[in-house]
Amino acid sequence: MNRNQVLLLSGALAGTAAVGYAQMTGYSSADLLRTASGRSFTQVLDLLERNYLYEVDEDAVMRGAIQGALGALDDEFTYYEPPEDNEIDAANLEGQFYGIGVVLEGDRSGKGVRVGTVYQGGAAFGAGVQMGDIFLEVDGKDVRAATTTEVVKLVRGKQGMPVTITFARGGNPYTVTMKRKEVPNVSVETAVLDGGVGYIALTSFYNKRASEQFQAAVQEMKARGVTQLILDMRDNGGGLLNAGVDVADQFMQQGPIVSLRQKDGKNRLYGEAEASAGDYQGKLVVLVNRNSASASEVVSGALQDVKRATVIGEKTFGKGVAQLPFDTPDGGRVAIVNSEWVTPNGRRINKEGILPDILVKDTRFPVPLNFAGSGVKPGTELTLLVDGQEVKAKAADDGVFKYVGEFAHRERSAVQGQATVDLQADQQLRAALEYLRTGSVSKDLQMTAEEAKKQQEKQADGEETPELPQAAPTPTPPAVTPAPAQP
Repeated sequence: MNRNQVLLLSGALAGTAAVGYAQMTGYSSADLLRTASGRSFTQVLDLLERNYLYEVDEDAVMRGAIQGALGALDDEFTYYEPPEDNEIDAANLEGQFYGIGVVLEGDRSGKGVRVGTVYQGGAAFGAGVQMGDIFLEVDGKDVRAATTTEVVKLVRGKQGMPVTITFARGGNPYTVTMKRKEVPNVSVETAVLDGGVGYIALTSFYNKRASEQFQAAVQEMKARGVTQLILDMRDNGGGLLNAGVDVADQFMQQGPIVSLRQKDGKNRLYGEAEASAGDYQGKLVVLVNRNSASASEVVSGALQDVKRATVIGEKTFGKGVAQLPFDTPDGGRVAIVNSEWVTPNGRRINKEGILPDILVKDTRFPVPLNFAGSGVKPGTELTLLVDGQEVKAKAADDGVFKYVGEFAHRERSAVQGQATVDLQADQQLRAALEYLRTGSVSKDLQMTAEEAKKQQEKQADGEETPELPQAAPTPTPPAVTPAPAQP
């Protein structure tokens, strides 16, 4: 099978790419009428058209029918994507689009959007937009309650075309008009840490340029004399399977990387390592967390199986299936689970995940303080003392009061491709550095057996990972560490 024929995607809205097709026996409209359920479906459509009181949006009804049909499979990774979402994902996949050059952050409720990072050289940077500015209007449209997806759709557009945006900063609105510029989709960030340790963060495989970007990063490390390297794939929800193979191949000299198992139960080799002068052969640590999924698990699973790297972090998500994508006549896309992937040692990790060699909790984004109560007079102002600090809340008209602290956001460099790390807050990164320095990780950095058990139980119950991160830079609520949305 050609490497370009398979996708590993992280979620039902992660997007697809026109990189493969499958042989199908065919299904026609005549086949629909051969069953009672099929005839019932066409009858319902006819009854709607003839009898429904209001005007019927036929496109919405048919797309709802498509989504309902796929939803009946109870398979979160087989899905339909409407044209407007597919357009955004297609641009992400190509590795470039036209916008203002910012990373967006959504409110944890999923409504309301602020600027997370402003990239140097972008239109927003030149207009004086700053991190933390809140979107109020885009070309006259109120977006105060919009999602990041909705804002991205409005802000992106054709190269050179103007967009007028009203932001709020410190409670004060201001309006700027910017011309859209090319925004490269950079999926790789690098740094050299103290002690000459190389660091490469791979944020997504959903980018046709991810392989070449990663290869360039590896060559940069070699050119700088790096002999110890950390590969960070935390919160990477996956993307193109061939990109995952290419990344693993940068560290392996020979042998299988991943195989695919289809309906017949046979394993077929998909990706195999080949020795290259550009390969990195130094010491390697891979960082993963519970949001590392799909192609991230292909890479970490292969490197772990052949003992090429030490994997540190949390048990990964467990997305071990691949999809084939198909364009639909309306401009949308459908992705259909076609196979399960298998590691070099024959592991099938779907719904199982990759268990790291050393378990360390991801401490970068602690859950903020939040509480709620009732039974006080409306309008009452309450002051609570928490760890010596005062926290204030005000009761609503029904006497209910609540407080939700701010979720930590990831600090990103204003220069694309430049990594930003925080050793004080990042226990996993400290563990990786300690392992490279001493060959072990101290017990105070590792999860206890009880902590690991509790986290894995929560993850299995769906509590620990309420939403899988997006494979492309599209929005997710920051209740989970978000993948960046870039307009």
